Amino acid sequence: MKMNKIHHVAIICSNYELSKHFYTEVLGLTVVAETFREERESYKLDLAIGDDYQIELFSFPHPPERINRPEARGLRHLAFEVNDVGEVAAELEARSIAVEPIRIDPLTGKEYTFIADPDGLPIEFVQK
Repeated sequence: MKMNKIHHVAIICSNYELSKHFYTEVLGLTVVAETFREERESYKLDLAIGDDYQIELFSFPHPPERINRPEARGLRHLAFEVNDVGEVAAELEARSIAVEPIRIDPLTGKEYTFIADPDGLPIEFVQK
């Protein structure tokens, strides 16, 4: 089996407008398409990161809570590669986003840090 790349990551949010603002205005992702699916009472927002990857942000009426434990089964976190972790951390803190202390990965030697999206999904920023 030959796979080319990750096609997309899908995220279901609890507050569409808040999450849309977070991913577009705070993180700076580009809107590719926004669709309201009336039959599902759901928005689907396609977001671009550069030219290669895409995030699909979904809203559904009354989505169930997710168990929020770092080591629970399922998606652990979403990670973005950045040129300067310290610069990204400073920009996020200036926007009143709580940023964990920058750490060094003992396996790669690269800097990384975490924030949380509006629903508590951990988002990692990793040094290029």
